[in-house]
Amino acid sequence: MQINIQATEQIYDAGKHGAERRKARTRDALQSDEVMTEANIGPTTAEVTSPAAAPPLPSNANALMVPAVVKVVPKSEPPEPKPKRRLWLWALAGVVAIMVGVLGYFQPWVAAVTEVTVETAALGPVSRVLAVNGRIAGERSVDVRPQVSGTLVSVPVAEGDAVQLGEVVAQIDPATQQAAVRQAMAGLDAAQVAEADAQAEHARNKALGSNVARVVLESSARAVQSSAQEVARTTALLDQAQIQLRNYTIHAPLSGNVLVLTAEPGQLVDPANELMTIADLEHLVVETDVDESYATQVKVGQPAALQLSGETAVLDGHVSFVSQKVDEATGGLEVKLTADAPLQAPIGLTVTANITVDERAAAITVPRAAIVRDANGTGVLLLDEGKAVRRDVMLIDWPAARLIVTDGLVAGDVVIGDATGIADGKAVKVKP
Repeated sequence: MQINIQATEQIYDAGKHGAERRKARTRDALQSDEVMTEANIGPTTAEVTSPAAAPPLPSNANALMVPAVVKVVPKSEPPEPKPKRRLWLWALAGVVAIMVGVLGYFQPWVAAVTEVTVETAALGPVSRVLAVNGRIAGERSVDVRPQVSGTLVSVPVAEGDAVQLGEVVAQIDPATQQAAVRQAMAGLDAAQVAEADAQAEHARNKALGSNVARVVLESSARAVQSSAQEVARTTALLDQAQIQLRNYTIHAPLSGNVLVLTAEPGQLVDPANELMTIADLEHLVVETDVDESYATQVKVGQPAALQLSGETAVLDGHVSFVSQKVDEATGGLEVKLTADAPLQAPIGLTVTANITVDERAAAITVPRAAIVRDANGTGVLLLDEGKAVRRDVMLIDWPAARLIVTDGLVAGDVVIGDATGIADGKAVKVKP
């Protein structure tokens, strides 16, 4: 078979030039795909197609391989989303925050001005008062107890009854003691008879004079002396028995009222049992305890203002009794207050009392909240040219809202009323 060489060369040249053009287009497509990939368009895939521009080879030509055209097409997957705008906003916010922090660090600190209340120190009359609570009690009150043991046979009084001094309020069965009295009386009678016989015998011996031996006379004299001693002994026994018998009858130790009654007929009692309490209700007092911290401040005669529970009226009174011993168990000092006018109130009623322990014609006082206590001692804060200025003071510490300043302040000083949380030198201004 004869081949047309010239035609074949033309075909080859045409195919060669077409292939070169297709290669150039492929490179351009690949570069474009890379650019698109860098622009986050997305990955691509390569699709191989036959060259459309290449003419078919003649059938009689040798099999000449023509390069295939490679076409790059985008992948069907959706492109990766672009960064959202909020990322840019977050970045901007971070920059702003850093700038604010830097400015805050280098900006000078401006201290806040605290508003305060103030008062001007002034001299005036001052009373130091101790507030206590007490209860109404009888000026005299006695717990009645038996002095002997036995069975109660009668209790002729009731709770609340008025009784007079010496009135019978209880009776213990006296039968046993009555027998003891009779026995003592018999012993005394026998002693008295023996004494009389001894005296008669001694008298006869003395009358015989020298006819009686001296020894006999001395013996009769000793018998008289011994019998007299026996009479004295038995007399004492009788007295003791009679006294003991009287103890079986219990009498009121004072005039007053029976406040508490625990005794009942048939009850077996002894000196440890409290039968009743009798109090003098004609003279009432207020019984209270003062803490030992103020024990040396309270004295008889100091004025006291009394207010009974449930009443609005305030009664004048005074300290009428101060114990000389502090109760070691409670740390309290017993104090009694007496109203200047007779009280009409039930026993046990609560009374609020203010005892005036100190009065001064002229003194400076400050609120308790104005006091500053620290390592430097005790002081107050004064308002001076817009600042709180500390000043040491001496005062009388007392359970009251205002305290007496004895040194450190003068009339006219402007004192900050509440020093809580305010440091020395802090900028302050008066609260409108």
